[in-house]
Amino acid sequence: MAVARDRRPSLRRRVGLGDDRDDVDSARIAEAMDYLRHRGRATLHDRLHQVRMALGLAVQAGLAAALAWIVSHHLLGNPQPVFAPISAVGTLAASVGQRLRRTVELIVGVAVGVFLGDVLIYFLGTGGWQLGLVVTAAILLTTFFGASVAVVIQAAATAVLIVTLSPSTDDLELPRFVDAFVGGGIALLVTAILLPLNPLRVINRAARPALDLLAGQLDACAQALRERDRAAAQRALDRLRENKEELATLAEAIEGAKETSTLSPARWHRRSELTHYAEAAEPIDRAMRNSGTLIRRSVTMIEDGEAVPEPMPDAVAHLAEAVRLLRHEFAAGEEPEQARERSLRAVSEAGRAYDQGVGFSGSVVVAQVRTTASDLLVASGIDQEEANRLIRQAFGGQGAPDRGPAAPDSAAKTPSAPPLG
Repeated sequence: MAVARDRRPSLRRRVGLGDDRDDVDSARIAEAMDYLRHRGRATLHDRLHQVRMALGLAVQAGLAAALAWIVSHHLLGNPQPVFAPISAVGTLAASVGQRLRRTVELIVGVAVGVFLGDVLIYFLGTGGWQLGLVVTAAILLTTFFGASVAVVIQAAATAVLIVTLSPSTDDLELPRFVDAFVGGGIALLVTAILLPLNPLRVINRAARPALDLLAGQLDACAQALRERDRAAAQRALDRLRENKEELATLAEAIEGAKETSTLSPARWHRRSELTHYAEAAEPIDRAMRNSGTLIRRSVTMIEDGEAVPEPMPDAVAHLAEAVRLLRHEFAAGEEPEQARERSLRAVSEAGRAYDQGVGFSGSVVVAQVRTTASDLLVASGIDQEEANRLIRQAFGGQGAPDRGPAAPDSAAKTPSAPPLG
């Protein structure tokens, strides 16, 4: 009679001796759970930030819609002032930074839609196929004349309203024109006079996600270099590549702030500060792209087992701190001297790392530290030529790192950041 086999795990497996699989799985699960918890907090934080960003616009849109209805209904005697609030909200919500242009587009689109609707109704009558023809004609005509998407949509929508409502509503065309004027005008009035947003506050809120993203991933890269953690460096690179939304939000906020400072007399005194912000947007975008190259080369550097001199992670960490200081000093309306000093300190540390000896990818990382620091200096208000001179001086008087690794017996230089001001 066969003896039944004991199917219980052996003592060695139960106590984990000789088998590291459970430990590996536990570590992976713990890492995944940590990521999910962090992701949940980050998502909630991002959504709350988006709500704060939209709060001012929401209040403006609500006020503009109410005023447009009141003016059209009570002052102009329109019994059904539907289009005025819609025009006001459309002007405000769909065209941050281009509200004056959107108002003009709104009126032009209404004019085209009314014209085509009336002409085709006169010759063809009303019905389903007439409606399709009117919409097709409106889109083709506005597209032929190079109109924007907003004009095309407004012309087609107005044509639909004319064809479907004209048979049951007398004299629809004039109220539609008046409502377009009233809605767009009220939106501009709210933006410029009644409830103008603080343009600097808008930009500061929009700049925070982009600059925090850049600083956070540079910090992660610095830590990955210290620990030679290729996976951590790769995660930082992947996250930094997801920066299109942050940069688009910043660019849109700058355009909206410039428009506010142009239309609103109460915000005219902010024009010079806004000019500084607008000029900083492009070098910040370049710093993002150059930091991506820096982190990608750090991944390769770890993969290839190249030497990581001690000053190199410090250089990347100083870049991260420079970004944070730039954001803080911009928000406070201060001259970004601390950000400049920290950028040059990053270059100085990169020079020390280079003198201690780096491989091919390491030399690229050093070069990208210099380039990113130069971008941050330009963003702080220094012209490109002066920024390049300061970078060379902070690096230790040497040129770009285009030579091979330093010889073992060469003495390491310790450049210092030059005084500012």
